[in-house]
Amino acid sequence: MTPHLAYLLLGVAVFLVVATAIGQILRARVAPDGSNPAIENLNARIAAWWAMVVLLALAFLAGRPGVVILFAILSFAALREFLSLTRKSAADHWALAAAFFVVLPVQYLLVGIDWYGFYAIFIPVYAFLLLPVLSALRGGPADFLDRVAETQWALMISVYCVSHVPALLSLRIAGFEGQNVLLIAWLIFTVQLSDVMQYVCGKLFGRRPLAPSLSPSKTWEGFLGGLATATAAGAALWWLTPFAPEQAVLMALVVTVMGSFGGLVMSAIKRDKGVKDWGHLIAGHGGFLDRLDSVVFAAPIFFHLTRYFWSQT
Repeated sequence: MTPHLAYLLLGVAVFLVVATAIGQILRARVAPDGSNPAIENLNARIAAWWAMVVLLALAFLAGRPGVVILFAILSFAALREFLSLTRKSAADHWALAAAFFVVLPVQYLLVGIDWYGFYAIFIPVYAFLLLPVLSALRGGPADFLDRVAETQWALMISVYCVSHVPALLSLRIAGFEGQNVLLIAWLIFTVQLSDVMQYVCGKLFGRRPLAPSLSPSKTWEGFLGGLATATAAGAALWWLTPFAPEQAVLMALVVTVMGSFGGLVMSAIKRDKGVKDWGHLIAGHGGFLDRLDSVVFAAPIFFHLTRYFWSQT
């Protein structure tokens, strides 16, 4: 673990300690019986952040294999969450088994051995073309296109996009050797801070709904407040990255905007399926996709921008 990463984790821990104290004080003063949904939501989010920080810290300590394995496990959980809400028939059993036990492990194996030319196209080309063949061979044409498209989207969101987080470790950046884990920490911190501040600013100042039919709690005030705060924080942490301060501003803005779009898209999918949460992985507050839907959308864009403009390969 690099000194910079240790400082960041320590700062995050201090922030979470303060947030935890505030959450408990609010509960004690306003609704000790847990009847205030906003306060309970805040405390559930804080508990989720603690869990994520601990898991990430342990993975970082384990090095590249630990990070790859952690995100492979999270992808498995996310894929299960996504597919549990989709329509399937007996004809899809082979395709589903292949998605979980062939496509997912192969994608992370390719990321682990740094075969960029293959993991960049494995799911959007080979998995997209071959998995529908398995369903077609088993018959069952009813809702075939819907069933296939939902499985493909599940793989893109839950496996392909998520795998770009550990893929950041493979980038070869001059003067940044051995510090790529800081890119993961910076990305997750910046995007998650945007989520937090959008929630806080929305509760404090929110007046105009951003997308009322998709997520009534999201407001323009919260959206802009969260983006501004997280972009400023990402820029202030430029020293964790290979970016210059002005570059960090642009990168932070890009990942926070993409993260916000990700939250909206994933909310639209949930509304279409008639559910509030993706799952129950995090006790009392939904599943993995509920907490990291923004990172899922931001990660591939962040990876490819960093690779194109800063990486030597």
